[in-house]
Amino acid sequence: MSHFNDYEADQSRLYNLHHHEDINSAESKAKVRKIWMVTLILSVITIVEVVLGLYGHSTGMPKWTINLFFIVLTMFKAAYIVRVFMHLGDEVKNMILTILIPLTLFFWFIVAFLYDGNFWLWINNLFGMHK
Repeated sequence: MSHFNDYEADQSRLYNLHHHEDINSAESKAKVRKIWMVTLILSVITIVEVVLGLYGHSTGMPKWTINLFFIVLTMFKAAYIVRVFMHLGDEVKNMILTILIPLTLFFWFIVAFLYDGNFWLWINNLFGMHK
């Protein structure tokens, strides 16, 4: 019975409006540092993406290189957001794999279907098999 009471006491803190955290505590300062670090990382990635979008073509970089940078930065930012805001970084390995393996397969399907569609478009244009 005491285990249940401990659980109830722990849960009641979540909904207690009079529960305040000391803003000068080490735990509170660590939370604020983490928020600022997340903000900094996401801001830097976004700024790099915007600068690359505005000035990437004028630097003479090939379009595929710019696109690759966008894909890599977007995937990193999405993974970081999932890790931090959806708390996936705190989960056990099996839970992470349960989410990431289908996601990886989904991206693989998209690439495979685009490649296959592009091949058939090329074949139709090459041999003139238009309807």
